Amino acid sequence: MAEIANQFGQFNLSPEIITALTAIGFTKPTPVQAKLIPSILKGNDVVGQSQTGSGKTHTFLIPIFNQLEQNKAYAQAVITTPSRELAAQITKAAKDFSEQWHQDAIISEFVGGTDKLRQIKQLEKGQPQIVIGTPGRIKDLVASGALKLHAVKTFVVDEADMTLDMGFLNEVDFIAGVMPANLQTLVFSATMPEKLKPFLKKYLDNPQFEAIPVSTVIADTIDNWLLATKSKDKNDVIYQVLTIGNPYLALVFANTKDRAKEIVSNLRGRGLKVAEIHGDIEPRERRRVMKAIQNLEYQYVVATDLAARGIDITGVSHVINDDIPEELEFFVHRVGRTGRNGLPGLAITLYGPDEENEVEELEALGINFKAKQIKDNEIVDIKDRRARKQRVATTRKLDPTMVGMVKKKKKIVKPGYKRRIKKALQRKDQMDRRISKREDMRAIRKENKKRGDNQ
Repeated sequence: MAEIANQFGQFNLSPEIITALTAIGFTKPTPVQAKLIPSILKGNDVVGQSQTGSGKTHTFLIPIFNQLEQNKAYAQAVITTPSRELAAQITKAAKDFSEQWHQDAIISEFVGGTDKLRQIKQLEKGQPQIVIGTPGRIKDLVASGALKLHAVKTFVVDEADMTLDMGFLNEVDFIAGVMPANLQTLVFSATMPEKLKPFLKKYLDNPQFEAIPVSTVIADTIDNWLLATKSKDKNDVIYQVLTIGNPYLALVFANTKDRAKEIVSNLRGRGLKVAEIHGDIEPRERRRVMKAIQNLEYQYVVATDLAARGIDITGVSHVINDDIPEELEFFVHRVGRTGRNGLPGLAITLYGPDEENEVEELEALGINFKAKQIKDNEIVDIKDRRARKQRVATTRKLDPTMVGMVKKKKKIVKPGYKRRIKKALQRKDQMDRRISKREDMRAIRKENKKRGDNQ
């Protein structure tokens, strides 16, 4: 026990905090904790760029509890997250820590889709010391005058890139604007988009920036497969993968809510008990489903990327990607749901012949795939994927000179030339449509946010 206490003792934390850390099984600080906790304890603003599962939640929770004034009943720390699931996850971590801390801490969770009037009445009786929630609901409670943030010491913006992507940065801006001028601001993000930098410049005072490297993009406990669907129906492939592998617990990720519903309907029609998590599921039902998943009442879960960062379930053995996500960084968040805490995991990504470009982009990020296919109801290796990839890459080189080649060739052409030109043009159109689709998806997410779909 002394060794454990000494490892966190380097941060000069209170004895009660050290005891609580020991009780929850923290044997040594993670890299992000070792880098940032000392700076946070000094009152500095920080920006931490780290991947899911790096230990960043306790990177900010530990200093917050260490400096909490238990005898003062006002909001001392505010933590925003872009999704309800993430808010619930952080709230659970905070309450678990508080229980082991053996001190009284008033922690409140405020998210969209819950009873706002009830929360206002609750706040009239007393203010929480730690506020955790989604930006829209926290803003509403502040605007109503129910939630008082005039004396907050620490403001945490968790998953800042996802907050930006889902269109919630204006709400975060409003919340930060009502807090004291000497506020300590902590921002955590898996990526650091250019559009996030104006916010950082506005609210952070000479922050310490730490990008915590990972030895591999995907944990080495995860077996990462690329499964060719060819002309097969994806619903059939997903069913085969789930039934061939007999997973302990499998998460199937879809790019859209409609596709998630289609997968769920198909699997249920084949007799599988399936849970679904996406934006169209009512908040109360989502909480019920999440609790049932935690209790291992489901072997199969279908989700969209909205929930990808909010699902923290012990024992996920399989992650199935129905498609490569539109935003490639979501791939890491999806796959990171398995292979946690040193346990083995299997991630299987379905792809078609027209998705070689997206596969190449993922490989450029350092993700290594094992190419597979289903044959005779077994998943077997593909030996020639690299050769095929080289042929496709060579064909793509036609694209920059496409127009000139078409103009030069007149009536006398080699057999098959026009067909190759046509196919190359079709590939270019597909890429243009894919880029346009990504832009449309971003616009839709912003519009959904305005209508309150994700709050």
